[in-house]
Amino acid sequence: MVEPEVVRHLRELRAKGWGSKAIASELGIARNTVKRYLRLGDAAEEQIRPKARRLDEAARADAVRLFESTAEGNAVVVRDLLIDLGVEASLRTVQRAVEEARRAVRAKDVATTRYETAAGQQMQIDFGEKVVKIAGEAAKVHLLVAVLGFSRRIFVKAFLRERGDDWREGIAEAFRHFGGVTRTVLGDNAKALVIARDREAQTVTFHPAYLQFCRDWDVEPRACRPYRARTKGKTESGVKYAKRNGLAGRSFESFAALEQHLVRWMEDADRRVHGTTHEVPLERFEREERAALRPLPARPLPAREQRLGRKVSNDSLVDVDTIRYSVPHRLVRSRVQVLVGDTVVRIFHGTELVATHDRSKEPRSKVVDVSHFAGLVKRKSDDEEKNSDDEATGEAGGALAEMGRSLDDYAVVIGEAS
Repeated sequence: MVEPEVVRHLRELRAKGWGSKAIASELGIARNTVKRYLRLGDAAEEQIRPKARRLDEAARADAVRLFESTAEGNAVVVRDLLIDLGVEASLRTVQRAVEEARRAVRAKDVATTRYETAAGQQMQIDFGEKVVKIAGEAAKVHLLVAVLGFSRRIFVKAFLRERGDDWREGIAEAFRHFGGVTRTVLGDNAKALVIARDREAQTVTFHPAYLQFCRDWDVEPRACRPYRARTKGKTESGVKYAKRNGLAGRSFESFAALEQHLVRWMEDADRRVHGTTHEVPLERFEREERAALRPLPARPLPAREQRLGRKVSNDSLVDVDTIRYSVPHRLVRSRVQVLVGDTVVRIFHGTELVATHDRSKEPRSKVVDVSHFAGLVKRKSDDEEKNSDDEATGEAGGALAEMGRSLDDYAVVIGEAS
């Protein structure tokens, strides 16, 4: 609906012979709106927007009071409660009345006090996703990003998935990259890290495998508040930086090439001037944080010990994260257990170790042991069968030619030729 004076002006222009397009341009309204009001004629008076109603001071005070208490910040509930008090107003009128109170609540929710940690105190971790072209095909890459809270040094590692093993492997490599262990590691509430959280008691139940990993590395796990990602804002910014600057729209010949690129990019990122500290992260790290880190564990437990059940396909391969590993062909359609370690993939049939492969990271690749196909008879394709028949016919035809005859001569005798 439009204001009354706009409708009156619209009619005046129409009476002067103006077209609907010109009227719409003059009044700044849609051409279809002009046409609709012209079709309505006198009935257009009923479509005129009523003047906005404003609550008096007492009603506005009641609206704000209800908004901050019983309504719990919901303007629709405020309108209904005002009706119970004998005050009728539209929802938009109520929204205008509580607008300042709503803005104050929103500002309180989003306001953040920057929390700076001491050197060697905290490392923040998070995952981000980005679709990257690898070997000419689009592949979703999961980036684990770790940022040291004091120096802002960054570590990025690419994975094909985002499971618990990937979290642990990435954190372990981050500590090795930095040359030491922080006192705490702050992550989000991913199921691979946190299995339960009691908001009232403010307690967190970490995943047993993740908790054991943290004990092995002598680091205290912490989780940020749910739905408040700013708690780990340093790594949130790091994820955006890695995706937009580290990868951007680049393409790579292989996953290994992607990993090599990230190694070079991390060196450049650590030598830039950080926007918050106004210092070079590597210089800040060498000056204060390196000495504050705890030493790496002498013999840490394997970070990755993933056990998966798989069924062997007809081509004697099993699939793990789009990568296919071969097993002996006698196990086609059998159930096997695949144990994925840090660098090795072992495949068991029952208690028998039937295959061992170096772990690959190339998406949609095949890792094959040719001995797994020994003794397997290859079925001829249709083209191979035809070529074999042609060769046999040619040999027979050559022998008959030496005797002065051909296969056509025999076809005439048995009545197969015209």
